[in-house]
Amino acid sequence: MEGSVTDLSRYRMAKAKEDLDTARENLENGKYRASVNRSYYAVFHALRAVTALDHFDSGKHSGIIAFFNQHYVKTGIFDKDISKMVDSCYRMREKADYDDFYLVAKEDAVLQLDKARQIICSVEAYLITKERA
Repeated sequence: MEGSVTDLSRYRMAKAKEDLDTARENLENGKYRASVNRSYYAVFHALRAVTALDHFDSGKHSGIIAFFNQHYVKTGIFDKDISKMVDSCYRMREKADYDDFYLVAKEDAVLQLDKARQIICSVEAYLITKERA
C-alpha cells in the first residue's frame, strides 16, 4: 500500500528529529565527528521532508540542496540564511567524513548541532502551515 506525500514528509521529518537526537547524544559523549555527521543528516532529511511535498527526490545530496534552494529559498519561502546554514553543515560533514586527519573540535560540533536545530525548526514550522492549508 502506498502512502501519501504527506505521510512521506512526516516520515522524513521523524528521521530528521531522530538524527538530531543522535547528534546531541554523540556530542554529549565526546563523539564530535559522529555528531557533525548526524547533525548534517538531520538537515538533509528535513530538506527531503519539504521536497517530498513536490514529489521530488534525488540520489545526490547536491540535487536535494539545489532543488530546495531553487524552489524554496529563491522564492522567499525560506530565508537565505537557511541556505547558508545548509551549505555550512554540508561542507563540515564532508570534511569530517572524508578528510584524513581532520579533527572535529567540540565547538564545531556544537555549532553544527545549533544550525541543524534552527533549520529543523524552520522546516517544521513550514510543514505545519502546509498541513493546515
